Amino acid sequence: DMLELSKVNYPIELQLWLFLAFFAAFAVKMPMFPIHTWLPDAHTEAPTAGSVILAGILLKMGAYGFLRFSFPMFPHAVKVLFIPLLILSVTAIIYGAYVTLMQKDIKRLIAYSSVSHMGFVTLGLFTLNQTGIEGGLLQMINHGIITGALFLCIGMIYERTHTRMIEDYGGLSKTIPVYVVFFTIFSLAAIGLPGMNAFVGEFLIISGAFKANMVIAAFSIIGIVLGVTYMAWLYYRVVLNEMNPNSKYNLYDLDWREIATLVPLVVLVFLIGVKPGFLLSYMHISVEHLLEQVHTNVPLETFNIHDSMNVIIEHVKELLWRV
Repeated sequence: DMLELSKVNYPIELQLWLFLAFFAAFAVKMPMFPIHTWLPDAHTEAPTAGSVILAGILLKMGAYGFLRFSFPMFPHAVKVLFIPLLILSVTAIIYGAYVTLMQKDIKRLIAYSSVSHMGFVTLGLFTLNQTGIEGGLLQMINHGIITGALFLCIGMIYERTHTRMIEDYGGLSKTIPVYVVFFTIFSLAAIGLPGMNAFVGEFLIISGAFKANMVIAAFSIIGIVLGVTYMAWLYYRVVLNEMNPNSKYNLYDLDWREIATLVPLVVLVFLIGVKPGFLLSYMHISVEHLLEQVHTNVPLETFNIHDSMNVIIEHVKELLWRV
């Protein structure tokens, strides 16, 4: 019974170890840096439908685990470790975006961008304030829409060319304009253009991060700049650059089935971007209740991170001595 388990006042030492055990599972599922390396391989090898389900639904189970298990059951441990967790999140944002710039496989590029985007999700969750957590929840939805749509776009072009190498593309705006319209919309959404869904989520996350720690929040902005860079670089090479003369593909534009698949995602991109309140309104009460559980069990004014970190260090020393 999750409600009963959340009411139990676990000892501080037990909370720390249990949180780390749960964290080991949820962090892999997210995936968080530095245990993210399975994700690019999984996306690259999976069929298009598998990548869409993985990006749109399955990655969010790790974040759900933090909210459903770790926050209400181990509030003291969350507060002890929230600075290291924020640092891990910002590291994932910057590292994921930087590695994305180096990718030559278009599907692998989008996969690595997911590491950066999920870093924003965990950054929002671990701010431990309402603005950040609601931004993280909204960004989970946004990531599923945008990244799932980009994987669909990649799958559609792959069916025509049977290659995922970026160097094999170029000049798509001259050959398949309808496809380019959809690809442009989702690319702009991925970089967080105002008026589109990701802008609202990232704005809330960074606002919450500044309330939690200004230095960490400032570093997270680097990830946004890098995100614009890798998406603009990808877009230029695929859409605007000259077609590779060695590539001879019989390209044909999207059919009605493919257009019907992408149109609902376009609607969601703009609907959430313009009217995010219709989703955020459902989050207010739940997030308030979650934060009440965390702060009631461990009041912020009595919280001492220095003493709590000493507890962790002593337990690690004891464990190493036994080993």
